[in-house]
Amino acid sequence: MTKKPDVDEVELARQILRAVGLRSTPARIAVLSALRKATKPQTHAELSDLLVPQGFDKATVFRNLTDLTDAELVSRTELGDHVWRFEIRDPEHDRSSHPHFVCVECGIVSCLEGISVPDEKVRKSHNISRVTEILVKGHCTVCEPSAGR
Repeated sequence: MTKKPDVDEVELARQILRAVGLRSTPARIAVLSALRKATKPQTHAELSDLLVPQGFDKATVFRNLTDLTDAELVSRTELGDHVWRFEIRDPEHDRSSHPHFVCVECGIVSCLEGISVPDEKVRKSHNISRVTEILVKGHCTVCEPSAGR
């Protein structure tokens, strides 16, 4: 069963795609809209699970993720598990990405909004030119070992 897309979301996706010189195909609109609605970075598999039932094949989803990444609308991040995750790039910030948290037990990924990358003075004092990714690993609240507490 195909779900009818939100007309306003479709029009916004078309405008975003046109602004970067990409054609607004149904598949591209669907991938962009799915990422815009996501609350965490999405894997190709997660997006395929959502979009294949709507009539898009996995290869089409992947090609569109690549196109959106190349157009700098989407960030692609690998968090140490050899799985790419995709999320909408925030045009308000520079090219460096925000930090992510990964639970070492269940693998859930969370964006750590509000935590900023060190400013240039701090980076240079630690001999760091450019930060490309900050990854925090630990236990989420569900997986936190509670034995002995």
